Amino acid sequence: MSELNEYYSVAEAITVLLHPHAEVVIHDLKTGKIAAIFNNFSKRKIGDDSLIEDLPDYTNLPDVFPVYTKINWDGIKLKSTTATLRDKNKVPIGLLCINLDVSKWEEFRHLLDKWSNVVDTENKPEVLFKDDWREKINLYVSDYLKREGLTLKALSKENKRDLIQALYREGGFKAKNAAAYLADVLDLSRATVYNYLSK
Repeated sequence: MSELNEYYSVAEAITVLLHPHAEVVIHDLKTGKIAAIFNNFSKRKIGDDSLIEDLPDYTNLPDVFPVYTKINWDGIKLKSTTATLRDKNKVPIGLLCINLDVSKWEEFRHLLDKWSNVVDTENKPEVLFKDDWREKINLYVSDYLKREGLTLKALSKENKRDLIQALYREGGFKAKNAAAYLADVLDLSRATVYNYLSK
């Protein structure tokens, strides 16, 4: 049994307390895969690549990373933090990431004039996001929706085709599973995604 299993109850307790607004993901540093995920709203799965292969020497990882922001697949902003999980010898064996859906607070902020001009600052740890193609796709989709004044549910067939083709031109399909991920986000089949790319 993996030593990470000892942290599963902690991760689950966090999601129980903050349900339905928090997702907790445990990454296995040994395999580079997602070992566990609780209250999954990011459309990732156990066994997916963690996309953090370029982490520096694990002994130098901080116990807790600074708070940072992410964009989920549906354009919702997430406030996140990450803790380094260690074995009995204090050697890092995993990462516990807490993603908090702050969309409701975002709505409140936009309703209040005194908050409307606040500029968000992002403090993303570079080592966690250097090769995170999912995050890059999420950001591109979010920017597209804002630019077009649309929501995911309001996207027409033509909108989806335009978005897929534009993302392809930006190099968004270089990752092995990018097409499958985008198909999931846009509620399409992979065949449809590839069909849009061929036109």
